[in-house]
Amino acid sequence: MKKLVLSLSVLSLLFVGCSEDNDETVATPKTPVVGEITGDITANRNYVFGNYTLKGIVKIKAGATVTIEAGSKITATLSDGSVDALVVENGGKLIVNGTAAEPVVFTESSQIPGSWGGIIMYGNAPIVALNGLTTATSEDGLAQQYGGTNDTHNGGTLRYVRVEYAGKKITDGTSEMNGFSFYSVGSGTILENLVAYKGADDGFEFYGGTVNLINAISYGNFDDSFDWQDGWKGQLSTNWYAYQTGTGNFGMEIECKNNNNSFLPKVSNITLKRAAGTLTENNSAEYDAIQFKNQGNGEYTNILIDGYSNPSAVAVRIQDANTNTNQVNASKIKLTNVKINGTTPQFGGTSTVTSIVFPAGQYTTSTTSTGASLTNGAWSTVNGATLLQ
Repeated sequence: MKKLVLSLSVLSLLFVGCSEDNDETVATPKTPVVGEITGDITANRNYVFGNYTLKGIVKIKAGATVTIEAGSKITATLSDGSVDALVVENGGKLIVNGTAAEPVVFTESSQIPGSWGGIIMYGNAPIVALNGLTTATSEDGLAQQYGGTNDTHNGGTLRYVRVEYAGKKITDGTSEMNGFSFYSVGSGTILENLVAYKGADDGFEFYGGTVNLINAISYGNFDDSFDWQDGWKGQLSTNWYAYQTGTGNFGMEIECKNNNNSFLPKVSNITLKRAAGTLTENNSAEYDAIQFKNQGNGEYTNILIDGYSNPSAVAVRIQDANTNTNQVNASKIKLTNVKINGTTPQFGGTSTVTSIVFPAGQYTTSTTSTGASLTNGAWSTVNGATLLQ
């Protein structure tokens, strides 16, 4: 029998070939570019993986699409004296496709809550504002008109995006920005795996519109974790996780500008937690898990509430008599599979709401409700600590 003899050099070539075809080959680390994002953006622009400084109020104008690559970091700076925010105007688009391992992070250098304005998006989906009007002026100090008739407005895609230390209060004393602000944004917009971290106002706020929010964390925001008004009617939102710590008011604040309506937004799989010792913004006496007021309504299921144990806090508060009459009694508020840990009372009202009785099937409890189901990763980790408490 003949023997097959391979020289060392041939063997080396064979192993090198195997190494080149191996899926586990370690990729060369990318080097981030360094740059600025500033001014009005009027044409398509792509920001490759990098570290960018956000300077001033940057507006993505109608007809322009801005794309930001995964792993990028965008930093605002309070100390330069400007008001910083990233604004997507109606007709503009923002495409941010981060990943669980490489989220795109918007932050501020001082790490002080309320240092900048966060991400603000405008669309032309329907709203119902005060007195039934179908348009309104934004409350962010930019005086933008919002509202329209386009249910499927598309403002772009935000996946695996974290906004830190936003919630800027404008110096006029009345205007406020949030972590994420969505003004009449439509259902064609994709919002998935977003984090609002330690802002000085709301984590997420919807001003009307039809957009849905899927897989969201609101952590340590001073006012409300999730808030909406103007007839927001997203139907497919799911997996919302709120953790209030330091300062915080409501887990969810739900209203509709006193318009009796049947918009019925729908959110499933909700976790609302409050850390012991958390204070309230402006020394408010109320800090409930969920508050309905001014004709707010909707359908919510698989809810876990934990930590709202002070005697003045309740799981569900109905703030005014009209909301109790037109929304609770008329079966326009539905909360099912609610689990309350601890001693938090189920319901509470005010001096004008002394009795809250949900019609049969409109409020149900469960000992097995799990709340939000989220997978931890770099997207939900800050300074080495997970946000999923």
